[in-house]
Amino acid sequence: MERRTFLKVSAAAGGALLIPVFGEAIAEEQLLNPMAVAFKKSLADAAMNAATKAGASYCDVRIGRYLNQFITTRDLNVENIVNTESSGVGVRVIAGGAYGFVATNVMTLDAVADAARQAVAIAKANARLQTEPVQLAPVKGVGEVAWATPFTRDWRSVPVKDKADMLIAANKAGMDSGASFMQSMLFQVNQQKYFASTDGSYIDQDFHRLWAPFTATAVDKASGKFRTRDGLSSPVSMGYEFLEPKAAHKVRAAGGVTTLYNGSYDLIEDARAAGKQAKEKLSAKSVEPGKYDLVLSPEHLFLTIHESVGHATELDRVLGYEANYAGTSFATLDKWQSKNFQYGSKIVNFTADKNAPASLGCVGYDDEGVPAKRWDIIKDGVLVNYQATRDQAHIIGEKESHGCSFADSWSSVQFQRMPNVSLKAGAKKLTPDELVKDVKKGIYILGRGSYSIDQQRYNFQFGGQLFYEIKDGKITQPLGDVAYQANTQEFWNACTAMCDERDWRMGGSFFDGKGQPSQVSAVSHGSATTRFNGINVINTARKID
Repeated sequence: MERRTFLKVSAAAGGALLIPVFGEAIAEEQLLNPMAVAFKKSLADAAMNAATKAGASYCDVRIGRYLNQFITTRDLNVENIVNTESSGVGVRVIAGGAYGFVATNVMTLDAVADAARQAVAIAKANARLQTEPVQLAPVKGVGEVAWATPFTRDWRSVPVKDKADMLIAANKAGMDSGASFMQSMLFQVNQQKYFASTDGSYIDQDFHRLWAPFTATAVDKASGKFRTRDGLSSPVSMGYEFLEPKAAHKVRAAGGVTTLYNGSYDLIEDARAAGKQAKEKLSAKSVEPGKYDLVLSPEHLFLTIHESVGHATELDRVLGYEANYAGTSFATLDKWQSKNFQYGSKIVNFTADKNAPASLGCVGYDDEGVPAKRWDIIKDGVLVNYQATRDQAHIIGEKESHGCSFADSWSSVQFQRMPNVSLKAGAKKLTPDELVKDVKKGIYILGRGSYSIDQQRYNFQFGGQLFYEIKDGKITQPLGDVAYQANTQEFWNACTAMCDERDWRMGGSFFDGKGQPSQVSAVSHGSATTRFNGINVINTARKID
């Protein structure tokens, strides 16, 4: 079976980040070795034929080759370079109205046929305990098709030395501008996924994703106080061209406080700004607790969307299937059935979209062979739908799946995972500077920070990377020790304005965990700069005596 380990990355400010690494170490040049489509089809046919003969009413086969290259650096040193490959076959069947699943990394016709027969035997055993048979929403077979992430430069063809040099150059830029320490990383993923089913689909897909996060740390040696500033870019589903910055892709933040990015990323420029801003945070005014109008940039708001809307509207969570590991959801079926549950204000509109270009969740088809689509989740503030897979669609009266099935490996069984869930931009033309002009007492927040949310996705607290005081319509000075608290319904009903489509861009989560055994997926969330009135802000540095 597959070897699944974790890469331990030391955090600049202490602690550690555990990054899932799938597969066995390989040489860099092996990343480009392809797996023939005809070979994958022969394996799929062998599995489906064996499953059908053994009594399966349905069978799908996922053949995967998963490639990763992770590079980590600290200051002017390369800490680690990891190239891994994982290949194998996962077979899922329905027999007697129940699921069975078996995976193997022995990629021969006999081995996959044997795996299929084992899956059928497991399904028949499960059927004895099944209270209701699995109901799959219909999906039309598409025959032999292919889909691939659009890109212009394959990260696998770029020499590791060039990538490491770029990271070291970013670290140097950050340290030269004020950081005491710098840590930067480059995560690159290629997932080659082949799906076949007895519905008549043979789907070959090729996904590419990358992310270049960093942390700048500034230390006041006299007091021992330190502050950090993380990168303001986002992970994307693109090629290496994303790291070849273009001037047209630079975005001016409100008040010109920093530079943001959309379409490509200037890692070195952002690292230089981060070093300076991390040092400035050491002397930033500590926030006075109280009620503020918040102006939240997309680089920050994506995480609040992810936690309070994305996870809250996963149907398996709503139904209690995830209660043991990741909680349930306050957005229960009765609220949806009422057709008038005001999740947010009337200008709040959320869509799920598996087609959004460059988004982490962009696919041609999900892991059940369902074509990617777009649908409303919250419309005019009202909860109107959830995220569903083939076996969940009937529960909410849907005639077809939303295409939300995903597995992070050939050895993992597919289940419901979050699509890109995004907040629509405002219809009225409005820039971030114009949005700020109407704020009397507020805070402008950029970047992802620490957060906490309860098991029902209701009560939460979020920090950020950069905070600026807004006073009488003007951004005045940096603030420190800021976090805001609210509950999901209160927060989204306090949404009063958002910038237009020109300001809309995506943030994302590269390693989103869910399930037991745990799986990771990647997903993006888009928004424009958005205003929320009267939100409670706390001072995170205050201590209770």
